[in-house]
Amino acid sequence: MILLSLNFLISTLFLFMKHPLSMGLMLFMQTTITSLISGMLINNFWFSYILFLIFISGMLILFMYMINIASNEMLKISKFLIMLIIIIILILIINWMMMDPMIMNMMNLNYNNIKLYFLKYFSYPNNILIMFIMSYLFITLISSLKIINMKYGPIRKIYENSFMF
Repeated sequence: MILLSLNFLISTLFLFMKHPLSMGLMLFMQTTITSLISGMLINNFWFSYILFLIFISGMLILFMYMINIASNEMLKISKFLIMLIIIIILILIINWMMMDPMIMNMMNLNYNNIKLYFLKYFSYPNNILIMFIMSYLFITLISSLKIINMKYGPIRKIYENSFMF
């Protein structure tokens, strides 16, 4: 419950971010929390580990691209954003403290049912989803290779003869 609330907080704060590096930090935190939640739900952290590695590799590519584009932009944190974070965290803590124990027990029962459902990855209902994800990743790989043409080179131009003596 706390991780879901924290995930909601981070996705709300992502809307107020303007700098590419702060957006990347929010994406990294959300990826970490999402992989933790999926690992706890499935009761096996291999799938969440693979998901985390895929997200991090994509974010590294985005990070390199943003560093090339916005290299000298200053990161400024506004007072409004800090106050918004504090208010949302206080609301989440108060809601968590005032939560009824019966609701907590019902959530644990639902959690146990979810764990039973996700125990077998490759059984009949889940194998279709796994095959879809694998084919999606393969098609994405092929399309990204087709989009990137090797004869155009990198995004940033490297000047070879810039220093003439």
